[in-house]
Amino acid sequence: MNQHIFRILFALTALFWLSPAQAQQAGKEQMTVALSSPGKPGTLHLKLVGGGIKVMGYAGKEVVIEVATRGGRRESGSNENSSGMRRISQAQGLDVTAQERDNQVYVKTQSWQNPVDFVIKVPRQFSLKLATVQNGDIVVDNVEGELEISNVNGSIRLNDVAGSAVLNTVNGEVIADFKQITAGAPMAFSTINGKVDVTLPARANVSVKLKSDHGDIYSDFDLSVDSSPSKVTRTAKDGTYRVAQDTWTYGKINSGGPEFMMKTLNGDIYIRRAK
Repeated sequence: MNQHIFRILFALTALFWLSPAQAQQAGKEQMTVALSSPGKPGTLHLKLVGGGIKVMGYAGKEVVIEVATRGGRRESGSNENSSGMRRISQAQGLDVTAQERDNQVYVKTQSWQNPVDFVIKVPRQFSLKLATVQNGDIVVDNVEGELEISNVNGSIRLNDVAGSAVLNTVNGEVIADFKQITAGAPMAFSTINGKVDVTLPARANVSVKLKSDHGDIYSDFDLSVDSSPSKVTRTAKDGTYRVAQDTWTYGKINSGGPEFMMKTLNGDIYIRRAK
């Protein structure tokens, strides 16, 4: 009975709600979100506090969302309290909403209560604005669009994507494999603890700005590195003088172009040429 009600509500308002009672039955739910303009590009918006995200491009014209809770994953000793009584039920419910407006799909969840994992299928020409904190990686496969992705304590991986990207994580790897890049679009890839590994089309024309404080930089492109002396900046304010030296490495791939920034504190940087 509830399922019919939710479908009717979605048809009228493009809004879904998954009740805890439904989620406890299976621990996994799926919903399909229709777009206002099928066949045209859109954007998926999703932020989590606890959980992982996987997004896959496909040939369909709808956004298909599958979400599963990790609430049942507890240590063996966690079922007993200080009085020796055993817990016979646990709050493992899902509370997820998905709302669509003009091909903008907004997904929200109370994931801070229990980590959840999303697997989402989007039309191939779709932009993404994704973020998660703790307990999960973000993986994107076969999507073409503008990708803005951040993570804390997890990795970011892009496989066989096209378009542009701004990727940032803390304590995780940043790996991106581009089959095509948007001409003239700058990009940024950064982490604190982990490697940055970016694969670009062989004919990509980009300028690079690279920095690894405790690591090395590798590339199989014929990278033209700027050999001019490092820039030194001198400033003075209120009787205090400061001298700062630019420690970035600058270079060009092929004829150069928009700036691609790659930075890590602890890790290596790899710039690969697609085979």
